Amino acid sequence: MSQIDTPERPLRADAARNRAKLINAARAAFASDGTSASLEDIARRARVGIGTLYRHFPSRLDLVEAIYIDEVEALCNSADNSVDLPPWDALVDWLHRFVRYVAAKQALAEELFAHLGEDAEVFRSCRVAVFATGGPLLERAQQAGVVRPDTSFTEVVRMVGGIAKISPAEPEETERILDIALDGLRYRSTSQHR
Repeated sequence: MSQIDTPERPLRADAARNRAKLINAARAAFASDGTSASLEDIARRARVGIGTLYRHFPSRLDLVEAIYIDEVEALCNSADNSVDLPPWDALVDWLHRFVRYVAAKQALAEELFAHLGEDAEVFRSCRVAVFATGGPLLERAQQAGVVRPDTSFTEVVRMVGGIAKISPAEPEETERILDIALDGLRYRSTSQHR
């Protein structure tokens, strides 16, 4: 996976640790309290001062964007966990991670979208990273003859994104719906359709 383009300069080791602690604390706070969680509570959870939070993230939006990017990078890096699997299994494994990511990060995406708009650099960079990861998984499965050759990764992303946004689906129900949809993605020769 290619890293998401971020214009940050390298941090000292202690500053990098504090930044990681803040991102993890904010992720937990946003998961439990939504994106309106108190910045003071996030600093407290990270066990740093509020000044440290503001040095790394001058605004709440900067913090939301950092978490969003961190989550996309984790999703893209997770493809490495599937590298030894057969092509179909690798694609399905990653798409299950992708549907969980989309379902869990909707609030972050909505907040960024509301403030930055659909064409913001963060969304463009993240789309490029997702396509650079998932596209080759789809192509590998197509080349192995286990996925319909007439399917694009854009179509797969739209399908998975739509499934992830089904409301009010329980995570297990969402995973089952994805499995049903993925069954339609499998390649079957015309003789199998008769």
